[in-house]
Amino acid sequence: MQEIRNKWNERYEKAYVPNQVIDVLKLNQHLLTGTGKSLDFACGLGGNALRMAELGYESHAWDISDSALEKVHEFAHERKLKLITKQCDVSQEKLEDESFDIIIVSRFLLRELIPSLIAALKPEGLIFYQTFVQQVQNQPVADTSPGPNNKSYRLERNELLNLFSELDICYYREEAMLGDMAKGIRSEALLIAQKKMIEK
Repeated sequence: MQEIRNKWNERYEKAYVPNQVIDVLKLNQHLLTGTGKSLDFACGLGGNALRMAELGYESHAWDISDSALEKVHEFAHERKLKLITKQCDVSQEKLEDESFDIIIVSRFLLRELIPSLIAALKPEGLIFYQTFVQQVQNQPVADTSPGPNNKSYRLERNELLNLFSELDICYYREEAMLGDMAKGIRSEALLIAQKKMIEK
């Protein structure tokens, strides 16, 4: 864990602005109610957590990098926002069942964590998920776009739909090789899914 923390600390030490709000949240902010408890999971520099705080959520931000979380606190203080951060290895951290109304995952993929993310959603809660896909234009995406070189950290075609099949899919976008390749969101898949109400 310490080695991974050091790697990300080194990356974030020289950052001076939050990361951008991910497209799946920016494009679909109208689906939010502005109340409840949100989690920016593996938050990095906290752009999504800051947006959720701006929207009135009890906003939580978790990451392995204490350097990143220090900066997230600074960004929140500058904006007069309240944020709750937690330094942890998200791959090992236990998520409490039905503890969040909104979970946001940005450019992070460990398939074995998906069931615990689903369990952590409250009934009718939403997950906003956006991360890298494996191929664009019949070339390995790692050769032509940002993101991990290790293909196991990239999605197969339509894989997010399968990973979240027990939820109700509200929004999905994966553009592949259609149309004008200079436009759109080509190297990532975007999903919003909702946990079903528990039937009594």
